[in-house]
Amino acid sequence: MTSSDRAPALGFTSDNIAGASPEVIEALVAASVGQADPYGADPYTASVERRLSDIFEREVDVLLVPTGTAANALCLSAMTPPWGNIYCHASSHINNDECGAPAFYTNGAKLVTVDGSAAKMDPAKLLEAARSKVGDVHSTQPACASITQATEEGSVYTLAEIEAISDACKAANIRLHMDGSRFANALVSQDCTPAEMTWKAGVHALSLGATKNGVLAAEAIVLFDRTLATELAFRRKRAGHLFSKMRFLAAQIDAYLSNDLWLRNARQANAAASRLTQGLAELDGVEIMGAPTANIVFCRLPEPMIKALLDAGFRFYHDRWGAGVVRFVTAFSTTFEDVDHLLKRARAVSQ
Repeated sequence: MTSSDRAPALGFTSDNIAGASPEVIEALVAASVGQADPYGADPYTASVERRLSDIFEREVDVLLVPTGTAANALCLSAMTPPWGNIYCHASSHINNDECGAPAFYTNGAKLVTVDGSAAKMDPAKLLEAARSKVGDVHSTQPACASITQATEEGSVYTLAEIEAISDACKAANIRLHMDGSRFANALVSQDCTPAEMTWKAGVHALSLGATKNGVLAAEAIVLFDRTLATELAFRRKRAGHLFSKMRFLAAQIDAYLSNDLWLRNARQANAAASRLTQGLAELDGVEIMGAPTANIVFCRLPEPMIKALLDAGFRFYHDRWGAGVVRFVTAFSTTFEDVDHLLKRARAVSQ
């Protein structure tokens, strides 16, 4: 992908800084013409439900919300009682970046962190934690587990790893939720079907992200365990996330899923991250951390390189994880020219 008609973009802080795909904006404009029944009784919402059932190869229930935090917290609220434990990795988004929303929407359920390499929960440790103090009235009780796909470190759960987590959940008699804020990025990196990455691997509910991958503001809760749907419908309304003009959320997701836009966007973001990783790995003093699989790259850069990039106007996180540790995130709109422009500046310092 090239874009010679604009100056190279300098932002690599997050995929949230990107705009929306033209197809999504066009769908919003089209949806604003005429009238449509409110609260999800419109043809756009019906189309999204059909598309997602086709994509996941089974009938699913779908609830649209405007943010990923709402999708995660509301979904988890139907999967745990207030005295329940939600097992997640310490670096997960629900544990670090949602301002206590899961506890708020669950009326007090507890996030219990489970360790594992590359920001992925270890199945054996999950099972051990979920079997602790079961039935003890003095302790919160196992309720569900949540995995982030792709993780906050840019790693991706393989199908075998998801199945191992699911097996642990089955052994502990708890449900499995997937925080898929970057689901499309993970999906194209694994070259598998959406069904294989979710319900066929044992996932009960998915927060399907779209905002980070070309949508203006819309996410989808996809329920494979359809017994959760009625309760979640009431919870969404009670939380203030049932849009009266739901067609404007649905039109975005409908365009996102049409003609494989969501997959094309994810492939471009991933390809840009791969190009960035390969280019940085060739430079003296640069250490690539982990094995970036999606669109997030963690690395350790020499301090003079960090300073030179910042002075040149590039934006990225560099002061959160220790000396010299940098995170770059590419988006669907990140071009190879954007990446090469950054690499050129980095090479100038490296020489």
